[in-house]
Amino acid sequence: MERKYEYGWIDRFRIIAALLIVGIHTYPFISISERFNFLFVHVLGRVAVPFFLMVTGYFLLSGHFAFGGDNPSLGPPAFKNAGTSPIVNFVRKTGLIYAGATLLYLPVSIYAGHFSEGSILAVIARNIVFDGTFYHLWYLPASIIGVLIIYGLGRKFSRHVVLGISLALYVTGLLGDSYFGVIYHVPFLMGAYESAFHVFSYTRNGLFYAPVFLMLGAMAAGQRSKMPSSETPSDKVHPKYQNLRLCGFGLLFFMGLLIFEGLLLNHFSLQRHTSMYIALVPCMYFLFRLLIISGGKSSPLLRSISLWIFIIHPLVIISVRGAARFVGLTELIVGNSIVHFATVSLLSAILSIALSKLWLRYKKKPSSFKTGRAWIELNMDNLRHNVQVLKYHLPHDCQLMPAIKANAYGHGAIEISKELNASGIRAFCVATVLEGAELREGGIKGEILILGYTHPDHFHLLKKHRLTQTVIDFSYAEALSNYGKKLMVHIAVDTGMRRLGEDSDNIENIIKILSCKNLIISGIYSHLCTVDGCAPSDAQFAEKQISCFNTMLSKIKEQGFIPPRAHIQSSYGVFRYPELSYDYARVGIAIYGMLSSLHDDEKYKTGLRPVLSLKARISAVKDMCEGESAGYGLAFTAARPTKIAMLAIGYADGVPRGLSCGVGAVLVKGKRAPIIGRICMDQMMIDVTGIDGARQGDEVVIIGDLEDEKITACEIAGQTGTIANEVLSRLGRRLERYVN
Repeated sequence: MERKYEYGWIDRFRIIAALLIVGIHTYPFISISERFNFLFVHVLGRVAVPFFLMVTGYFLLSGHFAFGGDNPSLGPPAFKNAGTSPIVNFVRKTGLIYAGATLLYLPVSIYAGHFSEGSILAVIARNIVFDGTFYHLWYLPASIIGVLIIYGLGRKFSRHVVLGISLALYVTGLLGDSYFGVIYHVPFLMGAYESAFHVFSYTRNGLFYAPVFLMLGAMAAGQRSKMPSSETPSDKVHPKYQNLRLCGFGLLFFMGLLIFEGLLLNHFSLQRHTSMYIALVPCMYFLFRLLIISGGKSSPLLRSISLWIFIIHPLVIISVRGAARFVGLTELIVGNSIVHFATVSLLSAILSIALSKLWLRYKKKPSSFKTGRAWIELNMDNLRHNVQVLKYHLPHDCQLMPAIKANAYGHGAIEISKELNASGIRAFCVATVLEGAELREGGIKGEILILGYTHPDHFHLLKKHRLTQTVIDFSYAEALSNYGKKLMVHIAVDTGMRRLGEDSDNIENIIKILSCKNLIISGIYSHLCTVDGCAPSDAQFAEKQISCFNTMLSKIKEQGFIPPRAHIQSSYGVFRYPELSYDYARVGIAIYGMLSSLHDDEKYKTGLRPVLSLKARISAVKDMCEGESAGYGLAFTAARPTKIAMLAIGYADGVPRGLSCGVGAVLVKGKRAPIIGRICMDQMMIDVTGIDGARQGDEVVIIGDLEDEKITACEIAGQTGTIANEVLSRLGRRLERYVN
């Protein structure tokens, strides 16, 4: 069941693709061989832009598609339950990049006369929407238009139909691009395309070119869930390497066809432009699959560098040519195409690395943390990753209902819920009505289920904030109904945990609840109480609960009621019983990147990534002599000359006091430093002997990773005899929370 989704080779290929785009605009081999330059620039180089479009489809659109066997006819819609926020965010972000790049290149565009032909308004509109405001910027509006097309189609049709339409658009574009010569002697087609070229200069745009590659990227993410685990018999070839071999052969075969196709079209002078080929589509499929399977550690820095190379390389081209002319080295630096390409690539890379590091530093270190005593950092990339991992374990029509109770397990309820809303999540559960009200006041949209008891004096909050209350039993249902106003509820059913809920055998009372006139019943659920256990008896009891729940749903149906949306799986239920077909999965600890213990994380190999890191400052550093004692009760005595450091965090912030006196450790400059003495309410001491350079103001990691070391909430839970859920939920609200 391993799902360790790492994207290192995708990130590395971003740099290769960005440099291929530089090559397209510098003709690296033109001074050596015109034929070889054609192959490099106009054939092989054409994998760059489709790659970037597939990356967008993979990470942006995959969360909207149902990859679980939807009907390949006209339904169901591929985006049946998808939210629009990620699409809106993508359009906004890409639009801002496009606007900034347009302003950057505006003086050059005006100087080059890009807006001097025909009606100025028509030219501006064509350039902004289709052709790009500078020759390389067409990609940005194309990606926006392509995403909107796929999203719009996906709301009406299944993914198979959307793919078919995308391919049809691509074929239409082919006839206006590399296969233009095929229609040259067909008057009505020529007339249609010539008219179209008054609207846009190339069919290589967001309408004809982008959709198919965006769709291939989205569908590649769907296939990711079928990738094999790392466990395979020792006498067999690992399935991963079989897939690598298959994708490698597929890539080589279709790359050969692509080269042959390009040379053939060029030989017969059929091409109007050279961006679109038939073999390019399968070639990109195998290339992208190869990169996904190869894995590797992801790198935000490489992503940023590739974007900057794309944006600034034309400015570097202009600067290099101007500088070469100024110093009289045009023949060497520009005339030699390889030197020209190498110079532009190197300078673009250097500038992009510098700009990327400045930007990432600006994003990572807001000014509030320069003086903060202790804080939490939230990695929203990991949260989005966890959403995808959990979705791929579940049937396509099962929605996630993350548990945001206890301040989102210490992470920060508003911060986490806003990101989940942006990822298309529209159902949450909390413990209390006040937690639900806090989410509503924070602008959180969707259904919010209160799992616990709400006193009748607070029923007005349910109505005011549009919250969904759990019906604990029939008597409580009567109290809710007697409130006199329509309230949304889910029915809790006790299948053996003996906690909240009407007994699953008491069908009569459940029917009475369903008949309460003032209750809008939108769900019914139970809870598996032994699903995290390892004993055979635990599995047997969980399966008995599932059977009781299903029997109860069947009896409701027999009584003439349509069962409301059902849910029974928690985090462990998702991984133990992913095949269960219910409407929701109430994921808790898993959405935050782990299970409750280190043993369970290793057992299930979930591929989840921790969202939270806990850090603090060194407030003071002191030297102690051998035999000297420190802290409450003088619990620590130095056995040798010792350097100690005080941290500005304590058990009032949620650090377990059980980590005192050498039980736990923290990370300082990539090394473990043991906790010494007793942890205080607001402070704690660590031994930094042998850690060079530890000084006042330094950051220390309590939960998280630093260089090659890491400390997880599961590790701390094991050291203190509890579970990761408790460790995280106790993290205090006075800790600053930083979203990256």
